[in-house]
Amino acid sequence: MQERHTNKRRYFDEQVLTTRRHVLPYVQEVMPITPKTRVFEIGSGEGGNLVPFLELGCPCVGVDFNQVKIDLGLGYIKEMLPKADIKMIVQDIYDSKAEALGTFDLIILRDVIEHIHDQGRFLKFVHKFLTPTGRIFFGFPPWRMPFGGHQQVLRHRLLNKLPWFHLLPNGAYAGLLRAAGEGDKKVEDMLEIKETGISVDRFSRLAKEAGFRFDRKDLWFINPNYETKFGLTPRKLPGVVDSVPWIKDFFSTCCYAIISKDRN
Repeated sequence: MQERHTNKRRYFDEQVLTTRRHVLPYVQEVMPITPKTRVFEIGSGEGGNLVPFLELGCPCVGVDFNQVKIDLGLGYIKEMLPKADIKMIVQDIYDSKAEALGTFDLIILRDVIEHIHDQGRFLKFVHKFLTPTGRIFFGFPPWRMPFGGHQQVLRHRLLNKLPWFHLLPNGAYAGLLRAAGEGDKKVEDMLEIKETGISVDRFSRLAKEAGFRFDRKDLWFINPNYETKFGLTPRKLPGVVDSVPWIKDFFSTCCYAIISKDRN
């Protein structure tokens, strides 16, 4: 297993840097970010993605299912920004108590939508957390990209570097994982990722069906996060590949998108 998946502070710092260098500027090209911009991150983990917005004075809220991650994140953030206007809690957004969080100008889901069950339901439900002019930023790996199955988290030194093998049929995939020594819980987790993985076209269709329009959408050949992780220069997918349905998912390591309520 790669060290970055066990070193939570390193992972937090990577989130901060990638969002500061790439996500924040990407959002700012569509909407202004000011100290009045209320930001909500769903699946916030330790909250590193919120730090660049906190640095601009934005009030931020993060929700996650993991209390340990939230506690770690609050400690990291308070160390960096003692006066930050930050709230991070364990919260299921489908729970009626979540309505008390109010509405937001910007919602962030970075490396989250591909883990959500019934994404169509989620996209329809998340409307209630947006202001009338609010926007949602998504960053996610398309399912058919080389490591769309998140196999980089595996312990096996070959399989965690082997591209595209997550596209095997479920039985063959699970059998290979077990033969490589992965435990039952890890196999179950990997099959769940296989179940919830989402393609670019499916994401686009579900967003439109849920009443959203795209303000911007870009596919990356080299994920912006790879700059921090591997020292690679981010690069968008060439237009000749970007225009080919289905095939583009195999070569897109990341999709960035900003959506807003379709008022037509």
